[in-house]
This record gives sequence, structure tokens and C-alpha cells, in this order.
Amino acid sequence: MTAQDLPLAAAKALAALRRDIHAHPELGFQEQRTADLVAAHLHGLGIAVDRRFARTGVVGLVHGRDGGACGRMVGLRADMDALPVQEVNTFAHASRHAGVMHACGHDGHTAMLLGAAERLAHTRDFDGSVVLIFQPAEEGRGGAQAMVAEGLFEHYPVEAVFGLHNWPGYPVGSIACSPGPVMAAPSTFRLVIHGRGSHAALPHESIDPLPLACQIVLAWQDIISRNKRPLDTAVLSVTMIHAGEASNVVPDHCVLEGTVRTYREEVTDLIEQRMRTLAVHCCAASGAQAEFEFQRRAPAVVNHPHAAAVAQRVAARVCAPGLARVQEPAMPSEDFAFMLQVRPGAYAFIGNGEGGHRSPGHGDGPCTLHNPSYDFNDALLPLGVAYWVELAQTWLGEPAPVR
Repeated sequence: MTAQDLPLAAAKALAALRRDIHAHPELGFQEQRTADLVAAHLHGLGIAVDRRFARTGVVGLVHGRDGGACGRMVGLRADMDALPVQEVNTFAHASRHAGVMHACGHDGHTAMLLGAAERLAHTRDFDGSVVLIFQPAEEGRGGAQAMVAEGLFEHYPVEAVFGLHNWPGYPVGSIACSPGPVMAAPSTFRLVIHGRGSHAALPHESIDPLPLACQIVLAWQDIISRNKRPLDTAVLSVTMIHAGEASNVVPDHCVLEGTVRTYREEVTDLIEQRMRTLAVHCCAASGAQAEFEFQRRAPAVVNHPHAAAVAQRVAARVCAPGLARVQEPAMPSEDFAFMLQVRPGAYAFIGNGEGGHRSPGHGDGPCTLHNPSYDFNDALLPLGVAYWVELAQTWLGEPAPVR
């Protein structure tokens, strides 16, 4: 199948569905309307639906021409949740829920997989079964981990599982997939500096936590530039500093929070240890106390070589010449990594363009992920459907991999 094989009417219907989901965003584990919409759509196609996983997860099972008798299965996964972002777009399909927005394109991911479900159910041009995984709570709330822990792959023992995410900056019509690490392992940290407050005009009576916070932020950056090997990729970002309530008061504490992104666990170990040591000793030198927490949220997304090779061949078939690209590793994270820990698979990027597709009424910001001016590009929908369908048929049409 190619993108051109999707009838114009079907493409328009899919775009309308995507915009409906965009207008009604829901946060992780709260995707009740979205899950109901997905389940109803699958039921209407005669696809068996399973809603037992991760509270709002939906799984559809499409059997091929053999009714699934051969026992082979492949999994295709889309995420459904939105972000706690106030949308600034004012076009007709902008979010109707204050403070919640589809700022990462999960509305488009859901629509693409629903479009593929319709095509697969209509043609059934394969032997075996395709497992359609509509996952809740990808945005840091543990949806993939919950589905795995609740037995998704015991109930549906897929040979491989695949994911697909839109990627702003990649040209429309492009798909990229490569073996090896493609998205980073995320960690979060929180440091509370306990000092001693005073009148701002009498700073000698205080243990001021704010200069300590500034020193620590700068010292932590030396971990990246001077402690880890230059060849080990890592990001350390302090994204929140909270302290004080009045201009004439030295506060008694300061809170710093942020994120660390790495590809190797040993690098995470090093960064955590150095962050803790620097915070504790910097505070102790001034008579303050440090309360440091570090949480590892997910592993890195690492594409399996064989699965990535199959995805690359499929991308070359469904994309126009020159638009099947090499995938550049990125530092954002994806909890699809939890699925890849228990099943082979690959995670691909589909180009969302530079933002010129947006309807009148979009915000002044860039069309980048997690930006309040973002919108998914509906021109991707036919290509995404074609990729999913061709990928499922190709995987099940080749000999089963030896484990």
C-alpha cells in the first residue's frame, strides 16, 4: 500500500477524526472519551476490542485471511494522551479544555492507527494477527509500563512491536528508522536547599539558599563538560527554581527541579552521583543542608536491528524516492522503551514539516513538540496509514524470526 491508495474521502474523514480528538484532549489515564471513540471505531470495523489494560488502554485484534490460525502476531502501537499545556491556537479544532492540549501529535498517531485498522480489517491481506495497541499516559505517567506489567504481551504474544511518532523539522512525506538507540532515558531530580531566613537587609544573619542554588546549577554543568566522557551523550537541565515570597526577605529554603537525559545507564549513574555530591558538599560548606532526590523514569528507546531493517525497507516502499531517511537519535524520551525491553521492535519518525500546514488562527510560536502553537499535519495521515499496513503485511509475510 502507498499513501496514494487511501481514497480522498477516507483521508478527509481521517483528518476530521484527528481534529475531533485534538479538540477534546485528555491527560494520561483520563482518556475516557478518546478510548470510547477508538473502541467504537474498532467495533464498527468488526475488530475485537479488549479494554482491560492500564485503565483507559484499548487493544484491537485483527485476524488475517487465515483467521489467525498460524498463531503469528505483530503489534502496532499509538499513544492517546495529551499534555497539561494551554493551547494558544484559535482555529476551529483548538482544544476545548482549558490547560490541556494535544501538543505532541498523539491525536494524529491515534488517527493513523485507526486508519490502518480500517484498511487491515477491509483487506485482511495477511496470515496471522495484527495487535493494535492504543496506549494511554505516555507523557511521563507510565502507560506503557502499566500495559506491560498487566500482561499485554502474555495475552498477545507478538513477535515484534512497532511505534511511530511525528517529527517536526523532518520533511513531510519522510519516514526515518534506524537500528540502535534513538531516544534517551529520562530522569528527574529535585533538590531542596535548607538554609536560614532573615531580613534581606541583614544577610549576615541568614544562610541564604539562593546563592547556593546558583553555585550548584553552575557546578552541575561541569558534570556534563568535565566529568563524563565527551563521546557519551547527556543533557542536564535545571528547569525550575522556586524560592522566596517577598523582596525584603531572605528565604529559608530553595527548590530546584529538572531533568537528565542519557543513553547509557553508566552515564546516568555518574551524573546522579556527582549531582548529589556537589549539592551536599556545596551546601555543607555554607552551613546549609541538601535534600536530593533522583528518579529514573524510563530506559532509552533502542531499536532492534532486524525490526529496524524491516521498517527501513517498508519506509523505502511507501515514501517517495529520497524520503526514507536515516533516523537521527534525539534526547526526548518515550515510554515505548518499556515495550522494547520485553519484545523486539522499532520506533520510527514520520516528518511533520516546518509548520506551514497550520490553519489560520495558529499561535505565533513554532510548530514544535510540546509548544502551545503546535498542530499535527493532516497531510501525514495517508502515509502513516500506508506505513502501518505495509509494515504489518511485510512482517507477517516473511519467515518468523528465530528467537
